[in-house]
Amino acid sequence: MSEISYYTKEGLQKLKDELNELKTKGRADIAKQIAEARDKGDLSENAEYDAAKDAQGHLEARIAKLEAIVGNARLIDESKLDTSKVSILSKVTIKNLKMGATVTYTLVAEEEADLKAGKISVKSPIGKGLLGKTKGEKVEIDTPGGKIPFEILDITI
Repeated sequence: MSEISYYTKEGLQKLKDELNELKTKGRADIAKQIAEARDKGDLSENAEYDAAKDAQGHLEARIAKLEAIVGNARLIDESKLDTSKVSILSKVTIKNLKMGATVTYTLVAEEEADLKAGKISVKSPIGKGLLGKTKGEKVEIDTPGGKIPFEILDITI
């Protein structure tokens, strides 16, 4: 069973667009590759045919995964978000108390995460550690690099 994930309007649309692209153009491209490989003769020793069938399997697996994600996706109404505590779509400014560095992250669904854009997953160690916390609160988060103390400086949308 897939779990429910929450998305922004843009994030959900991006997933739907990818799914549509894979179902239409992706499947057509794979079918063409299989047909071309089949025309080359004996299928038992045809590496191109095997590769095309393998690619088809990967494509269908990605389509099935995206269908499950989109089917369990819920759209977030940003106007109803509470900025008194950290939740999905919160823009959180935190200070690393060990290093003194300040950074701002937006907490998003796993599929929308993009560290370069400052978007981290609510399922990441830092995302999990910040959920439900309030402005001014100090929290120690278990990261792959060890426990890091943070202070939440600001929470916005």
